[in-house]
Amino acid sequence: MKKKLSVAVFNTQPPHLYFGGVERRIVETAKRLLNKVDTRVYCGTKAGFNRITLVNGTIFVPCFSTDVLFPLDNWFFNKTISRMSDAIKADVYEAHTVSGYGFLKAVRKRSIIKPFIQTIHGVLADEYIQSSKSVFPTPRTKLSHFFMRYLSKIEKESAKDATLIVTVSRYSSKKIVQLYNVDEKKIRIVPNGVDLEKFKAVEGCDKVKHRIEANNKQCVLFVGRLVPRKGLHFLIEAAKHVVKESKETMFVVVGDGPLKNHLISYSKKQGVSDNFVFLGDVHEVMLPRLYNCADVFALPSIQEGQGIALLEAQATAKPVVAFNVSGINEIVLDKETGLLVKPDSYELADAILNLLSNRSLREKMGRCGRNFVSENFSWDVCAQRMFQVYCEVLQHAKSI
Repeated sequence: MKKKLSVAVFNTQPPHLYFGGVERRIVETAKRLLNKVDTRVYCGTKAGFNRITLVNGTIFVPCFSTDVLFPLDNWFFNKTISRMSDAIKADVYEAHTVSGYGFLKAVRKRSIIKPFIQTIHGVLADEYIQSSKSVFPTPRTKLSHFFMRYLSKIEKESAKDATLIVTVSRYSSKKIVQLYNVDEKKIRIVPNGVDLEKFKAVEGCDKVKHRIEANNKQCVLFVGRLVPRKGLHFLIEAAKHVVKESKETMFVVVGDGPLKNHLISYSKKQGVSDNFVFLGDVHEVMLPRLYNCADVFALPSIQEGQGIALLEAQATAKPVVAFNVSGINEIVLDKETGLLVKPDSYELADAILNLLSNRSLREKMGRCGRNFVSENFSWDVCAQRMFQVYCEVLQHAKSI
């Protein structure tokens, strides 16, 4: 019987307890490679995670961190895994964002060659540049920008020291070359995927609509972290124009983050707070139901490596509205699966109104979106491509 490949994955957040794009990729990839790969995920002691746990065949190992603020949690986590560099045994090592630099530094300092993959989702240096343009220069966002700049320098160092780099889009690949001065021959593009069985069009969302106060109303949905680069202020400003023509439209915001209170206050200032529902984080079982309640999905991000929420919305046969920036135009077909506009609240409002007023167009784009995502962005495709990268990086290390 052929021996399975062993892979050690590093991520500060416990992927089985968090549901961000990075965490979903780790869980879905490991689940689909069970027959070929033994995956152990080393993650921080966050959200009450403190004992080795087996979930769907994948082992999750707690490594001491804090559970206060990501940069601090991340620093402690990397300190922990740097001390575990001899104890963590695997054929291949993979770190997401800046979650593995402690391990990488420890082994490189001793001139040990280990096949190490740095997986970069949204390039942190690019995110820092875009987020610095935020219209909300609050003390908290200023602190966030400081840490973002610091972490981007770490990501650059890790990218240079890694054996291979994996990223999610052609856009991110170009930014890695441009901002981190990395040879493009070292980069492999493996897009994120979507669970096509979980995210699909279904009937009967009346109870959920009642719960979010959207009975008999058109619904515009946003899903994502409430951070500067997600551009929620654009959506709030756009809502002011939308409700002038469609007073009953509800804007449902799913996700949490440092800007939540500020955004709630901003919606009041713009006079649209009655048209907004901020749900915070929701359970993963609830998420597909919320997509199905939406008439339009809006993601006004000013920077995205790719954007898993856009894939999920299209998989659920919902038309999307987004800004034509970064890697978004690689996963949304303008005027086919959605509408892409320049970063402007008026253009965002016009695109949303265009779709809200035309049901046949919404349904047509929804069908196209489902087909497009099904053919190009399943987690099965992502997992098989990652397995190829694991095999490649292992051979590369052996040849040195």
